Amino acid sequence: MNDYVLTCCSSSDLSKEYFTKRNIPVVYFHFELGGTQYMDDMGESVPPRELFRRMLAGEDTKTSQVSIAEYEEFFKPFLDEGKDIIHVSLSGGISGTVNSAQVAAKNLGEAYPDRKIYVIDSLGASSGYGMLVDRMADLRDQGMGIDELHEYAENNKLHVHHWFFSSDLTFFIRGGRVSKTAGTIGNILGICPLLNVDSDGLLIPREKIHGKKKVCHRIVEKMIEHAENGKDYSGKCFISQSDCYEDARYVADLIEKTFPKLDGKVQIFPIGATIGSHTGPGTVALFFFGDQRVK
Repeated sequence: MNDYVLTCCSSSDLSKEYFTKRNIPVVYFHFELGGTQYMDDMGESVPPRELFRRMLAGEDTKTSQVSIAEYEEFFKPFLDEGKDIIHVSLSGGISGTVNSAQVAAKNLGEAYPDRKIYVIDSLGASSGYGMLVDRMADLRDQGMGIDELHEYAENNKLHVHHWFFSSDLTFFIRGGRVSKTAGTIGNILGICPLLNVDSDGLLIPREKIHGKKKVCHRIVEKMIEHAENGKDYSGKCFISQSDCYEDARYVADLIEKTFPKLDGKVQIFPIGATIGSHTGPGTVALFFFGDQRVK
């Protein structure tokens, strides 16, 4: 049995049931909704649909990363059990939480000199970050040791592609990711921007597409272009969505028809509070393994 634990944070946007089944402990981000503080506990405190309903009703949202002290409290019980730790973090291009985890690891390393604590910047977000964790859990279960797993993750994390679009730019405008003028015009004209996460873990607008159906087909074209072995892709495929399941299901159906060798069906997850507080409703994100991401 491996003498280490694989951990991540709640912004990886897989389900609580998934993490329990795969034996992956999770540390929670925090968010504020309408002036009240909550844990991003994967929808237990505030279900995703309620989050987006309240956002649309005008309640403000804020998110806060996991603190150094919280990481130390999270890591310490595993070290006390004599286990090493490999922790995968939300992209440093989106949040400073990876820095907090690294400081906590350094602090604890002094108190537990015989233990290993690896902190990996996933350079990813939402269920794409979760896809990296999922692959690492598979390798762990196949018997891979912590050093080899750390090396694998660092060498392969940029092969997880993140492509996404939004049919409602309201919260991209509020968050400053889209200018008010461009966002207002985009909403009126039905423009759905297609974005991805680049090699620095940053969100980058790539194309402006008119109409939801067109962007749904375009995102599948991006998968054909970048996936391992093109249409013969045989890996897993994840989608996350913010209160727009029908749009996500439409994309999933297209993918299942286009990629007949997929490893199982496309898995669809709700976007959690940490990421959803910034995207708002109407976002569909697609994740798969492919060629190395670039700027």
